[in-house]
Amino acid sequence: MQARNERSAQAQDTATMRAVTHREYGSSDVLAVTTVDQPAIAGDEVLIEVVAAGLDRGVWHLMAGQPYLIRVMGFGLTRPKNPVLGMDVSGRVVAVGDDVTRFAVGDEVFGIGRGTYAEFAAAKESKLVHKPEAVTFGQAAASAISGITALQALTTVGRLEPGQHVLVIGASGGVGSFAVQLAKALGATVTGVASTSKLDAVRSLGADHVIDYTQQAIDDGDQRYDLIIDTGGRNRISRLRRALTPAGTLVIVGGEGGDRLTGGFGRQLRAALLSPFVTQRLAFFMSSESQEHIEALAEHMARGSVAAAVGQQYTLQEVPQAIQAMEAGRLTGKAVITVRP
Repeated sequence: MQARNERSAQAQDTATMRAVTHREYGSSDVLAVTTVDQPAIAGDEVLIEVVAAGLDRGVWHLMAGQPYLIRVMGFGLTRPKNPVLGMDVSGRVVAVGDDVTRFAVGDEVFGIGRGTYAEFAAAKESKLVHKPEAVTFGQAAASAISGITALQALTTVGRLEPGQHVLVIGASGGVGSFAVQLAKALGATVTGVASTSKLDAVRSLGADHVIDYTQQAIDDGDQRYDLIIDTGGRNRISRLRRALTPAGTLVIVGGEGGDRLTGGFGRQLRAALLSPFVTQRLAFFMSSESQEHIEALAEHMARGSVAAAVGQQYTLQEVPQAIQAMEAGRLTGKAVITVRP
């Protein structure tokens, strides 16, 4: 095995691949499909022949370098540290590091890698799981980041209990579409918030009720919620609190909205600072990319209780158009970048 891995590592030194790259921060105009070296893998990593990769808001943040907070978090102060975009991944293992024990060449996997908008990508063993047989590569590629974010928001942070009423804001999006399904699978009554054209899609995910945010505010009427998962970033904390029960929990997911310095994380911080002084629990949340959560998500997917709401599919060459569609709010569910049809 070690000799084979050494030969694989040597081959990586000279092999090249096509990848979506950006050498500077900016809009989708900075992206290009170029030929680069295949990534070398460390002892605890595997090399994946990418079949498909998912698109989420995190990709936009890394492309734009905004909010600026992410630059000081280690992604590169003045230019991207890793020029290849993409995190969600599904594909087949083609090489394994010396310390890898859970995977072998030929295994079908999905999870979180680095630079996954490419023909090959490296990923840590701890951020991958085996792909369930009944799940397509496209569905798997759309699942890891959004799925585990929704799962942790509902359970680890939201402490969801069966029978509770859950409001999911941004229910047609990547994280929101998983949150609706997972909340239902966990025994909750779910209300999804989306725009008029996306209400049917939210109902098809299993939502018991829907709210068209273009016609109705979330705090209109008498219904109050035990748990609110807010993936939208446009509601004031005061409005979110009015929609909660007196002892309800608010979980703000992601850093959308806000200024260029901290983005929506400023709203998360304000909520966390307010929480000790009110009866409601206002939670600060950052998703953890762990094998434990990806395994739990994979089990839901294998049982069929959760499925990625795959929307539009794009090629590597079409990644700029995919990001533009996401920015414009034209995507429903999760867009997938198909590398190998």
